[in-house]
Amino acid sequence: MVTTRHTLSSLAVTLGALLCASTAQSQTGTSVDEGDWPAYHGNELSQRYSPLDQINADNVGSLEIAWRFSTENFGPTTDFNNPSTPLEIDGVLYANIASTRNVVALDATNGQVLWLWRPNEGERFDNAPRKGAGRGVAFWCDGDTARVIDVTPGFQLVSLDAKTGVPDPNFGNNGIVDLFEGLRNADDPRYDNIDIGISAPPFVMNDVIVVGPAHRVGMRPRSMINVKGDVRGYDVHTGEHLWTFHTIPERGDVGYESWLDGGVEFTGNAGVWAPMSGDPELGLVYLPVEAATGDQFGGDRPGDNLFSSSIVAVDARTGERRWHFQLTHHDIWDWDIPSAPVLADLPNGNKILMSVTKQAYVYTFDRETGEPIWPIEELPVPAGDIPGEWYSPTQPIPTLPAPFDRNTFTEADLIDWTPEIRALALEALEGFRLSPNVYSPPSLTDAPDGTRGTLHLPSATGGANWEGAAIDPETGILYIPSRTALGVLSMAKDENSDVDFSQGFGVRVPRIQGLDIVKPPYGRITAIDMNSGDHLWMIANADTPERTINHPLLEGVDLPRTGVPTRAGVVLTKTLLFAGEGGGGPGASPILRAIDKQSGEIVAEIETPNTQSGLPFTYEHDGKQYLAMFVSGGGRPAELVAYALP
Repeated sequence: MVTTRHTLSSLAVTLGALLCASTAQSQTGTSVDEGDWPAYHGNELSQRYSPLDQINADNVGSLEIAWRFSTENFGPTTDFNNPSTPLEIDGVLYANIASTRNVVALDATNGQVLWLWRPNEGERFDNAPRKGAGRGVAFWCDGDTARVIDVTPGFQLVSLDAKTGVPDPNFGNNGIVDLFEGLRNADDPRYDNIDIGISAPPFVMNDVIVVGPAHRVGMRPRSMINVKGDVRGYDVHTGEHLWTFHTIPERGDVGYESWLDGGVEFTGNAGVWAPMSGDPELGLVYLPVEAATGDQFGGDRPGDNLFSSSIVAVDARTGERRWHFQLTHHDIWDWDIPSAPVLADLPNGNKILMSVTKQAYVYTFDRETGEPIWPIEELPVPAGDIPGEWYSPTQPIPTLPAPFDRNTFTEADLIDWTPEIRALALEALEGFRLSPNVYSPPSLTDAPDGTRGTLHLPSATGGANWEGAAIDPETGILYIPSRTALGVLSMAKDENSDVDFSQGFGVRVPRIQGLDIVKPPYGRITAIDMNSGDHLWMIANADTPERTINHPLLEGVDLPRTGVPTRAGVVLTKTLLFAGEGGGGPGASPILRAIDKQSGEIVAEIETPNTQSGLPFTYEHDGKQYLAMFVSGGGRPAELVAYALP
């Protein structure tokens, strides 16, 4: 059961009445102005781009905080890490806050609360695998009616009146659709809670709400059996269930033959935990599908395992598959497709889809047909020696662009600032296998050769991840934030699970007196010309931390700008690329940088009240451009901070 608690103000009604007024209606049914930010990544194409140019290279150094909104006291527990990106439509912001994923409407010019909706899900919330603020909401409008769409931690779809925050009585059951209904493999008698939820926002296009699921982190799955991660479409007006796409096929479905035995029946996961994107003119929604159960062992599910770790294009109205491409066959690396595919019409005429991945590749397709823009080669990859595992003999490797981050690990990747450091780094490798191939497989904690795991670069968190990438539609240049951090693939038997092997305990990535053993940069931003596939520039995502500069082993060493092992949040405008230092690892600083899009030169550094946690976004209202983002960290309540020119 979900109850609502909301507050209203006369300003909320006044501003809400302006929603969708005097603006052109898009193919989504959402009427917006080009100065708005109406979708998680700015638009349905997930470009993270705005044509606004009031803030530019000449004046960006003058930005000041226009207003701040603290999530403190919006509980029931304090929101210490908010990763969401609010939406802005016609002077109103819509955001997720607090552990229960409240929805709040704010005046976009001063941060005043206009209304608040709070789900109260009781035991359903207590058992939810994906609590927290979530990553954002969706918005829909037909010119007269406006709705804010969200999915609660307890996996219920809600449609709220954008003017008041009151659930729509004509949608589902008094504004709520129970997403537990219709799940496959959800009735395992061993568990009294269903392993399913979502943190990403629902995707709304052409009057259809598309909802993907997420599960608990699957490094040590509780069982080889789990609920299946089907993607479903709902009517935006009524909440009526329209279609289901089986990410794990049933008998007779395309892809069923890629499962070589009964694993197709009991295997779960293969959900879409990342945000989605779509082409409203083609009527296609693009699903970035995750791995199947479990993340690093697939002996119970031999075969390529479609549609896990695949891009799947489905008809928004019917859910019918139009095309697909599997980026990782039989995923045993936890290389889910982590972000919304980026869509663009390039200056060279190509209408493309770009998927940036954890393993640091950009897979590029014609978004209507699914044909690769540049050849993707099936190349041999090494097999492992874990008993009972099934290994794909080949994996698809794009010929262009080149990887945007390092994705192999050998002795050549070790830090070597001094002979002593080099010797210590080599010593730290003792007992580990390396990964000279991007698809070097996991190994046992007690392997026959005496090793205790495989050191892998990138780790299971990327490379790229949920932050995605940004593209300039005028130039076709793609900007990708990524992280360079070792992971260890070490497998052992979990006595509490029926899975043969899962992530082993106690095996950690080696370090040298606190130093990373791989060469920097540890985080980067890479610019790639997607007309040609050529890299244009790369910069570290941050300065060298003081703890590294002052490390006793590095006394007298002239260090490069190392960056930090995080993934920046980025947004593009007509004139600039903005980047925070982001999350995903230690060392990020409270700085937002303005970067020259053509050269990578840092134009300005803006100090922020805390570290960027949500993705930055920009909007304009009443002639003023704002740049805003959630900041979090250091045990302080998360804040939404908006900047503008004096």
